[in-house]
Amino acid sequence: MAAEDHDYDDEAVKAASETIVEETDLGYQVFNAPEEAVLDQHDIDRIPRFDVTQEMLDEGSADPESWLMFANNYEAHRYTTADTITKGNVDQLELEYEMTVGANSSMEGSPIVVPGDPPVMYQANGPSHVKAIDAREGETLWSYTYPAPEDAVLCCDDNNRGVAVWEDKIYMTSLDSGVQALDRYTGEELWYTSTADYKEGYSATWAPIIYDGVLFTGSAGGEYGVRGFHCAIDAETGEELWRMNPCPEEEYIGDSIKQSGGTNWMSPTLDTERELLYFNVGNPSPDFNGTVRPGPNRNTCSTIAVDIHTGEIQWSHQESAHDIWDYDSAQMRMILRNVEIDHRNYEGDIVYNAGKTSWTYTMHPDTGDLLVRGEPITQQINFMKMVPHVDEEREYVMLPGLLGGQDWQPSAYDPNTGLCYHKVLNTPHSIEWRNEEYKAGEKFWGGIVDVEPDEEHVPDDYNGHISAIAAVDPTTGRVVWRDWIDSDRYLWGGTMTTATGLLFAGTQNGNMVAYDSENGERLWEFDLSDKAIAGDPISWYDPGTEKQYVAIQVGGSGFVGRGPRGDKLAVFSLDA
Repeated sequence: MAAEDHDYDDEAVKAASETIVEETDLGYQVFNAPEEAVLDQHDIDRIPRFDVTQEMLDEGSADPESWLMFANNYEAHRYTTADTITKGNVDQLELEYEMTVGANSSMEGSPIVVPGDPPVMYQANGPSHVKAIDAREGETLWSYTYPAPEDAVLCCDDNNRGVAVWEDKIYMTSLDSGVQALDRYTGEELWYTSTADYKEGYSATWAPIIYDGVLFTGSAGGEYGVRGFHCAIDAETGEELWRMNPCPEEEYIGDSIKQSGGTNWMSPTLDTERELLYFNVGNPSPDFNGTVRPGPNRNTCSTIAVDIHTGEIQWSHQESAHDIWDYDSAQMRMILRNVEIDHRNYEGDIVYNAGKTSWTYTMHPDTGDLLVRGEPITQQINFMKMVPHVDEEREYVMLPGLLGGQDWQPSAYDPNTGLCYHKVLNTPHSIEWRNEEYKAGEKFWGGIVDVEPDEEHVPDDYNGHISAIAAVDPTTGRVVWRDWIDSDRYLWGGTMTTATGLLFAGTQNGNMVAYDSENGERLWEFDLSDKAIAGDPISWYDPGTEKQYVAIQVGGSGFVGRGPRGDKLAVFSLDA
């Protein structure tokens, strides 16, 4: 195992590791962050100099030697054509190296890999830390820590789920609701654009996407009473090109539009053929008190299709109208090409996702019409019933809880099986609503949440399984197989499929697992850590070593709690 045991001689890593993230009454807050950005360069001449072109990005997962964006293609399949690792030899997969990446904080993301000699990995984690790594040797080439402001407030940890790459730059969102462009060869800052005032509760944690020189991003902060938006930015200059608010102003009363919510949790999905973005849109605000926002709160908890040139909404499909259960629609959408839905007599492309409701949704890409609503992936008990007021003598425990079903965890698609693969939660939560006064930068939930309700109030028909990995046929909505995973922690992070019929996923118990994607049989397991794996697996083939690699970030997330944090990057390999 040739890799660094630690990186604390690196000034940027040191700055990230000394940053403290704590849960306070206001949410997660950052303390002891550096006052200015910290860059530490090492062997930067090792990075091959060439532009990452639009043609390379268009090829997406068709190139087995790269993983160039968060989901490996614009359609969000999280699928690799690298075919060295198969069902027959996956049990020979070995740990190539491990790295301590610094920060000991949120490790929810996906690295990207730019092909070359050597391949270069760009790996990000909280709080706003990114580094360039020789993916062959596991050695840091440069590292960078963004100065997260200490008065920023964050709903759900100091997440950074990854970066985007285009030409000679990489791009990361920042906890103060901005986008930072860096020189991908040196790590030097090129431009920074603020998208909103973080002091009002806005933030950003996902990997942006780039198409034809335009970067697409959005807003987080729905738990702080912000007004959600999505926007396009010139990837060369940082200039904002358009901005769209999903919640229609004419449908809100008084000033309630200013706190309407409708933010996004994850990156949008891009349909290059239709030139549409499919955004995942979160809850209305406040989360649980619907009395201050009458009506359906259109476009919240929804899929919205947006023109990439103008930002105009073309259609919307809502999963939870007038939501009072915090059923954000958080998962990245998938675009599946040329599928057949026999019972609807439909053949063509579809847009697909699973929701916190635990249903899956298959939509027409041109109209948003619902073609299939799938069967529940988890239990639905006390589902979508009226939430009690805090003064009402009624305990309301619901499944899915406010984490879903399917939350932000990125799913995967196998074009050979035609199945989509989801990490889902089957956890009971208790909620009550109450009246709250909006104050900028403070939580505006309009209620109280108990993520560990008293056992006596948990419904008798709860099956006791906290989470599962499930395979769904998007043309029928049928759950084809499901592996229940039990723990005292939540199952977080994403999945990945391969051209050879494998599904990779990490568990909250610290295990890396390879499944037969067709039937859910466990073919290989590796005990990585006593810490939860909240990251998303990626893979690539290196012709220089004639090996296929699989990488995963190891470490929990404060929001899901129930387990220690970590800061490990693990890379497995197998010879061709």
